[in-house]
Amino acid sequence: MTETAPGNQPWCLDDFTRPTAATGTGTAWRCFTDQVMGGVSRARASHEQLGGSAALCLKGEVSLANNGGFVQVALDLSPDGGFVDVSPWSGVALTVRGKDQKWHVHLRTVDCRRPWQSYRAGFTAPREWSGVWLPFSAFEAHRLDAPLATDAVRRLGIVAIGAPGTVEIAVARVEMCAR
Repeated sequence: MTETAPGNQPWCLDDFTRPTAATGTGTAWRCFTDQVMGGVSRARASHEQLGGSAALCLKGEVSLANNGGFVQVALDLSPDGGFVDVSPWSGVALTVRGKDQKWHVHLRTVDCRRPWQSYRAGFTAPREWSGVWLPFSAFEAHRLDAPLATDAVRRLGIVAIGAPGTVEIAVARVEMCAR
């Protein structure tokens, strides 16, 4: 388990000012698509400067062909592959912009033993930089029965899933915080 800052202070996972390891975790964002399970969706992630903000940009094409349908960027929260206790906070805050498309944040915990299991909360990425607040209570279990274990979170993903077409999002900040 990785120790984190006290719950009253936000824990900045990344502000994208460093192009390699994330600011607060020491781990790197990775880009995944449904190709890991035979799908044909495509995506590319890059660090860019947009409107004066450093950002992680994910651009791709979601295809439902071949039982596919997602693109994502994901961040392991602990450099040793373990889990992190995020229970001192009450949710995830993002600063994003996009094309008014639906996105999700997926959390994976120690209870997520299969690749398709996660806890999911959706949001829309507007055309202008905007803050998004996702309380842990908004995350729904997907293909598992266990409640969200905020004391044992392994990974956070930003995902476009289930809707075919061209997708694009820029993320300037990701943090755990209380509201």
